[in-house]
Amino acid sequence: MLEEAGRYTGYTAYDYLEAGKDYREFSYAKQIGRVPAYDLGLTEAQQERAERLLREETVISMHEHVQVFPEDMGELREHIRQGREPTAYQGLARSGLTAVFDNGMDGTCCISSDAGWKYQDVLFDLGVRMADLAHQDFVMKAESIKDIRHAAETGRVAHIFALEASTMIENEVDRLDVLYGFGVRQMGIAYSEANTLGSGLKERGDGGLTYFGERAVERMNKLGMAIDISHSGDQTCLDVIAHSKKPVFITHAGARGLWPTNRMKTDETIIECAKRGGVIGIEAAPHTTISPQHPKHSLDSVMDHFEYCVNLVGLEHVSFGPDTLFGDHVGLHDAFSSNLSLGQAHANVDYEKQPYVDGIENPAEAFYNIIGWLVKHNYSDDEIRAVVGGNTMRVLEEVWV
Repeated sequence: MLEEAGRYTGYTAYDYLEAGKDYREFSYAKQIGRVPAYDLGLTEAQQERAERLLREETVISMHEHVQVFPEDMGELREHIRQGREPTAYQGLARSGLTAVFDNGMDGTCCISSDAGWKYQDVLFDLGVRMADLAHQDFVMKAESIKDIRHAAETGRVAHIFALEASTMIENEVDRLDVLYGFGVRQMGIAYSEANTLGSGLKERGDGGLTYFGERAVERMNKLGMAIDISHSGDQTCLDVIAHSKKPVFITHAGARGLWPTNRMKTDETIIECAKRGGVIGIEAAPHTTISPQHPKHSLDSVMDHFEYCVNLVGLEHVSFGPDTLFGDHVGLHDAFSSNLSLGQAHANVDYEKQPYVDGIENPAEAFYNIIGWLVKHNYSDDEIRAVVGGNTMRVLEEVWV
């Protein structure tokens, strides 16, 4: 494991910030040690086994945000407006990840003028991020199974560009081709709000996948772009699963049967996704995968959702998309609460607001703690190998053609 990744960064987004017209100096959050370390209570043998599995296996996060955010989340809107976000190389060097689906902060969450990035904005952000990656040799841009395997063989991190929603394509299906050409290999249908493809999970009614949405799904299948339904409405999810000729992902969600909010997925959606060969990634964004047994959001409550889904559809259809970042995630939610539709997404349950998710606070610690928990709870090496990367690779081998 590399202790420092700075020596790999020849020209980073920090340099781009200096060239920006509206540059100001932000203080960035700590990549390591922002909150107290989580104590898994492992024996020495268990710790050695967890470290070995993290080091030797193909570990894939289905959903993260790997940029470094401002220490003061009150500066977040101004920071994002720059369109130049530094990648957390130091944190990624500690993460143990083989590959990560990075969903950026492209404003694809919404259609509102004050936060929803348009098509050209998204292309600009993707281009700047790719220029950053091109000037270092630790985190590599990945677009294929071959790239992920190369990262594993050379001890690097395969960075896969993804977008949480297709809102920015509007009614132009050919924009999917352009985004694919830029390197986007996974895309969501809708982020909470409805768009031209289908309904988001916050809407009062869900009309399902539109005719244009069907065309978009067909085009994504043809291109070899993985489809994500994490933020789509219930009927839209079922329609996408049924219409897609390839398995689809629920990259970051949990089980509504365990925590009854719109942000979680119904048993029917999880089962239908699995029937078609898909995978659900269990998420850990603040105040999402809480459970009755562990109402304080922590590694244990996240793993309650993992075990619920394993019992529902089988271990081969479950993985992890923690949805973490380097910075104050709760502060990000506060800054964008209206745009992120948190009120509608988390309706119907009462929960106590917490400062962070204990044990899965950022991408640097998430998978060591996940693997450690699995080791402690007597999962076999083969089972751990499947849920931390093998299941995702199986689907990608079918989807990325």
